[in-house]
Order: sequence, then structure tokens, then C-alpha cells
Amino acid sequence: MNGLLLLASTLGLARPAPDAARDSLRAGVTLSGFVDAYYAYDFGRPAQRDRAFTTQAARHNEFNLNLAHIALSLERARIRGRLALQVGTSVQANYAGEANVGALSGATLSRHVQEATAGLRLAKAAWLDAGIYFSYVGWEGWISRDNPTYSRSLVAEYTPYYLSGVRIIWQPARRLTVQGHLMNGWQKISEDNAGKALGARVDFVVTPKLTLAYGGFVGNEQPSNLAGATRWFHQFMLRALPSAGLLFQAQADYGRERGAKLREWYGGVLIGRASLTRQVALSARVERFSDSDQVVAATTGAAGLVATGASMGVDIALPEGLLWRTELRGLRATKRVFPKAGIPNASRTNSVVLTSLALTL
Repeated sequence: MNGLLLLASTLGLARPAPDAARDSLRAGVTLSGFVDAYYAYDFGRPAQRDRAFTTQAARHNEFNLNLAHIALSLERARIRGRLALQVGTSVQANYAGEANVGALSGATLSRHVQEATAGLRLAKAAWLDAGIYFSYVGWEGWISRDNPTYSRSLVAEYTPYYLSGVRIIWQPARRLTVQGHLMNGWQKISEDNAGKALGARVDFVVTPKLTLAYGGFVGNEQPSNLAGATRWFHQFMLRALPSAGLLFQAQADYGRERGAKLREWYGGVLIGRASLTRQVALSARVERFSDSDQVVAATTGAAGLVATGASMGVDIALPEGLLWRTELRGLRATKRVFPKAGIPNASRTNSVVLTSLALTL
């Protein structure tokens, strides 16, 4: 009997003891969570309380949940992954555009999956990941805690927050990171045409205080029942840390779709953040967005969204992982595209004041 056990162990067939098995499964696994509650007052007073042209702090004059998620993450020498489930008004707003083709697609399930990835190390400095994952596009991400301002700029709102596909991330040098993506499409889990999209990003750390980056995308984003139109997208990014507690980040986007005719959009944003103390920080943003052809930003009227905006915010870090953020934001458009007092396309301006209390678990 002992000889059989020795042979099984040699061949790798022997089962480890229950405690050893549990320890092996738990190695490298972390549990985390995040809760972001908010109140926003939109001076346009939308009749149904849904705020226009945003996914963050999406409801007017209402205490609500922007985002809550719970996540399991795995980091080992050769494999990695993350499973995160989420709820919140930003989730409902952001996944509203998911296609609903067939009985088994759409936002009903997919909006609750923040990330579900499985990754394999291909080489010392290269990883392959597959599944649903955060977008590579832009500086501003999905989780408010990780952004210098609470609300997102228009260029962030009208580029993908999430993707579904396969990616390779390669770091050929200490200062250089390169990504390649094969995806269903532009912020798309449920497929609505026969094509796939390609994406790329390059980050170059010029100095510890200056990073430059480029992101690109190409793919047909028209559903199968419409004529195809290839979307090309380019963005250029800069992040600077001139001194301790001071951050600047800038981004310029340009996109176009060529079908029966050429349609274009562009945008830019500059964000600054200054830490006054370890607990208190100020932020400011200026931005410009132009989509008169309504390529990515649909409006309720004939006029597209062409707007300039600015915001100011105060962040206070509280004990035990709490973060209190307050922000005032204003937008001014060239046409009447904003609702006011329940009337669509009534105003060229929109402003909102909001406050959020977030907890990182």
C-alpha cells in the first residue's frame, strides 16, 4: 500500500491533504470591495431625474448608489484573474447601449459583471488575458476613487469603460508598455455584427515625473442591419507629476467613421489636482467636446453635442478607507441640447453640484 502511495505521489496523482489544498487555492487570492454613494442636484431639473450626457452621478435630486462592487483577484507567478460583480446607477447608465440580439444577450446580465478575466504569463514581461475587462482607452477609469475628479469628462464618457475580448500586455523595457486587443467592439459585450475590432495602446515613461501614451481603435461599429462604417479612433495622453502632491493630465481624442459619408468627432481635457495636506486635495478640469455628426454622442434633436466645460472639486480622505468628494461642474453647448425643467433641448447650459461618500473595503 505504501508503495502504491509513493508511486501515485511520484506521478503527481496523490491528492494533497484538505488543509494543503485549501491553502493552495487561497494562495495569491484577495477579496476587495467598493461602495460609492452620492447625491447630485442638476440645475436643469430633468423631469424623470435621469441626467443627460453622463453615467456618473446619473440621477438628479436623489440619494443613490453610483457604484458598488465586490471582487476576487488572483495573482500568481504564471496565472492571474479577477472576478468582480457590480450594481449602481452608473452601471445601469453605462450598459444601456448593450445590444439585445437573440434571447441570450443584452445588459440584463452583462451589466453586473464588472470584470471576469483569466490570464496566463506568456513570457517574463508578457501576459495574455481573456474575458470582460476594463478599457485601455484614456486616463479616466470606471472606479471614481482612482480618478482625480469625481465626475468624468465628456471624452471619457464617450469612449469605452469596458471591453470584451483578448489582450496581450507586453513590457519590453522598464519604461515602455505595449498592449494589443482583439475585441467584440467599442464597449460591447453582446455582439451585433459579424466583425471584430482591434485596439492598441503604448505607454512610455519619459521620466518618473512624465508619462506619454497613445491609444488607437479600428472596427465596424454598425449593427448587421445597417451598412458598415469603419470607425478609426486615436488619442494622445500626457501625465505629469511636477512636484509632490501635484498632478496634471491631458488627453486629446480624434475619431471618425467612414461609411456612405465621413463623420467625425474630437475632444480634449486638461485636469489638475493638488494635495493641500495628506487628507485634503483640490481638483479642477477644463474640457472641450465636439460631435456635431452624433457619431458617439446621440442627442434628442438634430443638433449634435458641441460643448465646453469646467469643474472644481474638493476631496477629503477620512479614516478607515472613506473618501468624501464634492464637485461643481458646468457645461456650455453651442446649441440647445440640454433639458431644463423637463423640457428637452431647452438650454445651452447645464450645471450640477454633487457630493459622494465612498468606502474602499
